[in-house]
Amino acid sequence: MEYSLALQKAASYCSVSERCASEVIEKLQKWGINSNDCEKIVEHLKSEKFIDEQRYCSFFVKDRFRFNLWGKNKIAYMLSVKNLPKEFIAEALEQVDYEEYIAALSAMLHSKAKSIKTIDQYQKNAKLYRFAQSRGFENEAIREAVAKVI
Repeated sequence: MEYSLALQKAASYCSVSERCASEVIEKLQKWGINSNDCEKIVEHLKSEKFIDEQRYCSFFVKDRFRFNLWGKNKIAYMLSVKNLPKEFIAEALEQVDYEEYIAALSAMLHSKAKSIKTIDQYQKNAKLYRFAQSRGFENEAIREAVAKVI
């Protein structure tokens, strides 16, 4: 595939949904574009604002929190896997409203508590704690939410 066609397809790929540079590079490599051209295409897309990694971090955090109910730890890890700058990740995570964050975690733990069959309160709390940790929530937020659920 020649450079101009690849650039056009990559621009189209970015305009459909918010993308980061690593996703675009991965897609270009699947299309068989050499690494030199990949870098040029990504730089061109960045200059034309098709790719904006700060904007991507912001949208990613909002989407994963609202729709997937992921905690900040899991979101930060998934963004770091995509080789995004730590400053952008931290800035995007700060945009999450703490009260909304705790409320969502509490609601999730409340519904999870209904499905736990154990009688022992200590075991129930441990299961809720492990469940919230697996979703990527921080220890302090989990403690606060578990206290609200009980």
